[in-house]
Amino acid sequence: MEQLHLHIISFDVPYPPNYGGVIDVYYKIKALHEAGVKVHLHCFEYGREQREELNKLCESVSYYHRKTNKSLLFNGIPYIVLSRTSDKLLEDLMKDDYPILMEGLHSTFYLNHPNLKDRIKIVRTHNVEHDYYQSLAKVEGNVFKRYYFYNEANKLQKYESILKNASYIATISENDNEYYSANYDNVSCIPAFHPNESVEIKKGKGDYAFYHGNLAVGENNEASLFLVNEVFNDLDIPLIIAGSRPSPELIKVVNNNPNIQLKAGVSTEEIYEMLKEAQLNILPTFQSTGIKLKLLAALFHGRHCIVNTPMVEKTGLESLCIIANEPSEMKEQIKRVFQKELSDNEINKRKVLLEDKFSNKKNAELLIQLIAYSYQNP
Repeated sequence: MEQLHLHIISFDVPYPPNYGGVIDVYYKIKALHEAGVKVHLHCFEYGREQREELNKLCESVSYYHRKTNKSLLFNGIPYIVLSRTSDKLLEDLMKDDYPILMEGLHSTFYLNHPNLKDRIKIVRTHNVEHDYYQSLAKVEGNVFKRYYFYNEANKLQKYESILKNASYIATISENDNEYYSANYDNVSCIPAFHPNESVEIKKGKGDYAFYHGNLAVGENNEASLFLVNEVFNDLDIPLIIAGSRPSPELIKVVNNNPNIQLKAGVSTEEIYEMLKEAQLNILPTFQSTGIKLKLLAALFHGRHCIVNTPMVEKTGLESLCIIANEPSEMKEQIKRVFQKELSDNEINKRKVLLEDKFSNKKNAELLIQLIAYSYQNP
């Protein structure tokens, strides 16, 4: 195949790569660039600035304003999709016949457009979106936001059938792959792209447990409250929770527990440093959608990793984690590993699995092969 050019439509500006979805997008672009692919990036912007760093990896970068008009909420098309439309984007896509990669269901408004009928179109799914939005609704305290999430989930479930127009669906996890394979043809799993090149774990022991995440997200707020109220409530082992925009409820309960620290608004670099220095990373979740990139970070660079089943189920990473579901089980495992060094055998096991299955280079090659196969089998 000649020099490959690829359009990528991103739901947000993927730099800096400092939250889940854009981490996958940015490191995918980086890996494709290193593989020689000429990327034509199209970004919807709504708060994150245009970034010169993206020009170093892409043949071209175009920006489009994301619509935030509240009247869009009353349309049958999901808000996350309808707000990412642009006549200019369609015009730009029609200037050539390069394949198109659409990031998330968010970016699929033009998937069934007649002017793109004969194009190779791959959709990268980051979640089963209607499941994800239902999960957000369940943990949302604000009644208006909760209604929005439930309403959006219903719309997303109906809208999802647009995926039948995709040449391929590239899922991010085996869990999601099972769902999409049962409902659509041409589904392949291409694991998450991420910032971790190799397993590098500090020798010795740390003196605290660590949890991190965007604390403004209901799921992460729920996990943090669970750790404070039910797991570390009577342990004498220090816990640090780090992330942006913690809820008033979380701030209050942490202030009542002298053994727990809350570090808000810290940089990605500081979070990585705390993750590496911790004796254990503890990562419960109550949503099993997609794959949590924080789990990959903890396994590539952290010492012991304690999770619950929804965090790790069908990720292929089960054997690398300590799995505990009930607070009593978590307490027991925390106490068990708090004074124990991670063994060379455990580190080598991580290297074998992570540096193969979660290699950005190998997964970029999988994506390129998918596009090549689409050319050969239109």
